[in-house]
Amino acid sequence: MTKKLYCGNLSYKVSTPQLEELFAEFGTVVSAQVITDRETGRSKGFGFVEMSNQQEANAAIAGLNGRENDGRSLQVNEAKPREDRGRSDGGGGGRPRRDRW
Repeated sequence: MTKKLYCGNLSYKVSTPQLEELFAEFGTVVSAQVITDRETGRSKGFGFVEMSNQQEANAAIAGLNGRENDGRSLQVNEAKPREDRGRSDGGGGGRPRRDRW
């Protein structure tokens, strides 16, 4: 069973292929993705890597958490499930609608 890992404090220069290469020394990387800003395309400084099994994931955590990469100390741990943020009505403040007065 695959295991998803979070990798934080990445340099903004790190690309998805570089992230995959970083984790490949600890086992089979099923997928890797550096998270980018939708508008600018610039890295947000974190990403996710999916390893092929728990043992390889544990090895990657032990080998990379706290390791320096491009002048930054990496933060690597098991990814937490995404929180459901609920749906918003799209409102962002501003003036109230007349029908709500």
